[in-house]
Amino acid sequence: MVRGNQTTTITEFLFSGFPQFEDGSFLFFIPLFIIYIFIVIGNLIVFFAVRMDTRLHNPMYNFISIFSFLEIWYTTATIPKMLSNLISKQRTISMIGCLLQMYFFHSLGNSEGILLTTMAIDRYVAICNPLHYTAIMTPRLCAQLSAGSCIFGFLVLLPEIAWISTLPFCGPNQIHQLFCDFEPVLRLACTDTSMILIEDVIHAVAIIVSVLIISLSYVRIITVILRIPSVEGRQKAFSTCAAHLAVFLMFFGSVSLMYLRFSATFPPFLDTTIALMFAVLAPFFNPIIYSLRNKDMKIAI
Repeated sequence: MVRGNQTTTITEFLFSGFPQFEDGSFLFFIPLFIIYIFIVIGNLIVFFAVRMDTRLHNPMYNFISIFSFLEIWYTTATIPKMLSNLISKQRTISMIGCLLQMYFFHSLGNSEGILLTTMAIDRYVAICNPLHYTAIMTPRLCAQLSAGSCIFGFLVLLPEIAWISTLPFCGPNQIHQLFCDFEPVLRLACTDTSMILIEDVIHAVAIIVSVLIISLSYVRIITVILRIPSVEGRQKAFSTCAAHLAVFLMFFGSVSLMYLRFSATFPPFLDTTIALMFAVLAPFFNPIIYSLRNKDMKIAI
C-alpha cells in the first residue's frame, strides 16, 4: 500500500479463503496439484484424440475438442495461483494480476458457456432434423461457431474489467475467496457498491438465457428420442447426448449456485466449496465423462 495525502491506495490484495494453519496447507496442496495435472493431461488427451482420429472429425467432437482446450486454460487461470498461495505465507496478488485473473477466468468461462449452448443446438439439429444436419452444420459454420464463442466470450468482458480498473481501492484489501472474483473485489472498492447489484443482474441474465436455450433444446431432443420405435435407436440417441448433458448440469449448476444468489450470503466454508466446485471439480470430471462414457472416444484414445 502507498500512503499519501491521508489516503491509502491498494496495490495488492490478500486472499483470506485459504486454510489458516501452516502445516495443513500442504495437505490441500497435494490433492489440488494432482487434480490440476489430471485436468491438463486428460483434456489434452481428449483434444488430440479428436484431432488425430479422422473418425471423430464431425461437428460434435470438434466442439468437444475446443471445449477441452478451453478447460485447460480455464483452470490454469486460477489453480496455479491457488497452489502458490497454499505453500506461501504472503498469499497476495497484485492489482493488475487480480484484474487479469478475473478477465481470463471469466472470459474462458463465458466462452465455455457459449460453446455448451452451441453444442446443445448442434445435438438438437442432429436428432430433430437429421436429414438436413450435414447441410446445416457445415465445417465452415462449425469453425465460425467455435471461433465466435471464443471471440465473444473475451470481448464481452472487456468493458466490465476496464470499469473495475478505474475504481478506487483504499480500504481493506482482503479477498474472502480462493481467487479474484467480481463480487469479493467490488466489495473492497471505496465507492458506491450498488453497482454490485447491476453486475449480478448482468451475470444472471447471461446464465439464465444460456440455461433456457440448452434446456429447451434438450426437452425437444428427449421428446423426439422417446418417439424412436426401436430400443437400440433410443439408447444410441441418448448416449450421444448424455455426456454433454452431464457436463451442462455440472457447469451451469455450480455457476448458478455462485452467481444467481444476488445479496444472499453463504458461510465461508460453503462459499469456498462452491467456488472449488465450478473452478476445479467440474473441469476434473469433464475428461472422464467425455472419454469413459463415449465408445468412439475410448477407441480413439
